[in-house]
Amino acid sequence: MKGDLPARPGNGVLAHAAILLQDSNFEDRSLLADLRSDPQVEVIDRRISLMKQWQGMQPIPTAQELAEPWRWAYYPWRRTLVSVPGPNAFRRVRLDRNRNKITSAEQFEVGRLTIGVVGVSVGHAIAHTLAMEGLCAALRLADFDEVELSNLNRIPATVLDLGINKAVVAARRIAELDPYARVEVHSAGLTDETLGVFLDGLDLVVEECDSLDMKVRVRQGARTRRIPVLMQTSDRGLFDVERFDREPARDIFHGLLGALDPKALGNLTTHDKTPYVMRILGAPDISARMAASMVEIDRTISTWPQLGGDVQLGAATVAEAVRRFGCGEYLPSGRIRIDLDSCFDELDRHPHTDSPLDGDGSPAVDLTLQIPENPVEAVIHAIRLGPSGGNSQPWSIAVSPSSIDIHLAAERTSALDVGFRGSYVAIGAASFNARVAAAKHSVLGTIIEFPEGPASDVVVSITLANGTDASLADQYPTMIQRITNRNIGRRAPLSERLTADLQRAAEAEGASLHLVTEPDRLTQLADVLAQSDRVRYLTPLLHEQMISELKWPGLDRLDQGIDVCTLGVDPGELAKLQVASRSDVMAYLAAWGAGQALGDGTRDRIEASSALAVIALDGDTGLDYVRGGAAAERVWVRAIQDNLGVQPVSPVFLYARTEHELNGLSARFSAELAGLQHRFDEILGLGARQAPALVLRLSHDAGTAVRSERLPRASIVVPSASK
Repeated sequence: MKGDLPARPGNGVLAHAAILLQDSNFEDRSLLADLRSDPQVEVIDRRISLMKQWQGMQPIPTAQELAEPWRWAYYPWRRTLVSVPGPNAFRRVRLDRNRNKITSAEQFEVGRLTIGVVGVSVGHAIAHTLAMEGLCAALRLADFDEVELSNLNRIPATVLDLGINKAVVAARRIAELDPYARVEVHSAGLTDETLGVFLDGLDLVVEECDSLDMKVRVRQGARTRRIPVLMQTSDRGLFDVERFDREPARDIFHGLLGALDPKALGNLTTHDKTPYVMRILGAPDISARMAASMVEIDRTISTWPQLGGDVQLGAATVAEAVRRFGCGEYLPSGRIRIDLDSCFDELDRHPHTDSPLDGDGSPAVDLTLQIPENPVEAVIHAIRLGPSGGNSQPWSIAVSPSSIDIHLAAERTSALDVGFRGSYVAIGAASFNARVAAAKHSVLGTIIEFPEGPASDVVVSITLANGTDASLADQYPTMIQRITNRNIGRRAPLSERLTADLQRAAEAEGASLHLVTEPDRLTQLADVLAQSDRVRYLTPLLHEQMISELKWPGLDRLDQGIDVCTLGVDPGELAKLQVASRSDVMAYLAAWGAGQALGDGTRDRIEASSALAVIALDGDTGLDYVRGGAAAERVWVRAIQDNLGVQPVSPVFLYARTEHELNGLSARFSAELAGLQHRFDEILGLGARQAPALVLRLSHDAGTAVRSERLPRASIVVPSASK
């Protein structure tokens, strides 16, 4: 380092690297004192503001990171001294906004590359972009030419740089971006004698020079050393990859130039280069403006045109290829075009279509509220109003003049419905509705669960008679209005009367109720259920099924699944939901071990709730879950009578009872699910033999909610087979 110091501060016209100094270094202190006392040297010290940025990052920096000594970077060509954090802190802060387009692990991998750039007109933007994104450990820049005024249409230099070597100008700009950047300048360009020195040790070379013979020589040398070559050609975004590291016998330029002696390409005029350039670019594929310009070379223009915007686009293309290469992602040999002209030509071919939520966001008319007067039809109607996971409606209804049977519709299930336990809960809730409607219309008879045995798809058989039950009949108006309310609402205490009534409602159907109202326990359960939601999002099958349940007005049928208008979310949350609906996004979050925010909606709602009500069973048979569903519906109806908002919450592990079943839900997260299930049971105080049937979130002042539609009667009601 000390050998790089100029004899006097400010000397070094061709200097291209920052001089790094430390107050704690004895030799540096003298030079720093000279620089600070020199009236021609500007001293910039922004340690306070930089420390604030550093300490405000996520994750919070460690004490060890904060203890890294600061440096001073001196730029001779600017006669400026700047305070900078130590190299590790500097890199972390400077590249922090790369995450997670480039993860920290990926940044480490690409940050080890040594990349050569041959030709620093187009190559300036490329080298700067690679340095800006932190995609290399070191750069080698080769160009013999100096910046001219006509270069400033595409080189991001200034009139102050005219007459300075192009590689030096690029290196200075990179040094001002990152004083720790390692940039090696070959200001004499490349020759047969120096090419090997330039290429040796490179991981990758970007070739952007004008000399055709050197283009060929670079490729030949790279092929011998098994170094891949990238080339970005500004016209129509042409980009080439030659993976000589994988294909050492590959023809250079994809064989477009055939077998050529580089010596034959030396010292050609621009006019003489044109046929070769046309073969490289592909004459039929170059833009009309470029082709027309080729005709005018040495007539009305001196050389082929290039635009600054095209060069910048090319730099972005190269950066993406380098990132893929460094991370071991897909990057085969070949060529592509990233053609902005053709993209803009497509503008009028993709007319705007209204968002599925344009308008007032209201769903279609809710036909389920058209209450029949006929007793049998009223009972059928009540069954159809039953709640079910994802509004799947996992039943079919067989009807005769004196009976109604509810069958399991096994085709309307999902992975979360382990052993059809969730479907049995839904059918149990629907059967409670049927009893209420039958009592109201004085046709209440007998109810038998699994009349043909536990393996049968006949889950509930209802015999109609002339009976009634005043306590059930009184619940009919509320049962008809029962609705899922996903609005957040507010937390308030439940009355002692309501708490006792909810307990009695569950017990009346053979279940027990675990009611959580304490803020600390609600917060603990909120964390468990939020983590469960994260697993659901990050497990491909569970995510696919969850998203398939969501229905968008204007795009989907709304009679099955969950209308997004019923979610109780604002437009911002709906936009986030559209992002969370993408499987490719979830795949990245899973790979990164991230996605904690995916459960925030559930967490916020539970922490703002008045209570979490868990209906539990003392057994684990289909019959137990049917009765648990009836208990859940009875609790739900009672809560609505006190104007509470009620929302079922279904953790992934809800219906999994064994390690094997948890593994079947999500092999990748089965251990995490087992831990969450254990925490859930422990917080609630569930006994070893108890199984949860449903989790209900209760809140005050939840506001109005939109009811989900139901499948048409004709699709679920069939004539009863003769018994």
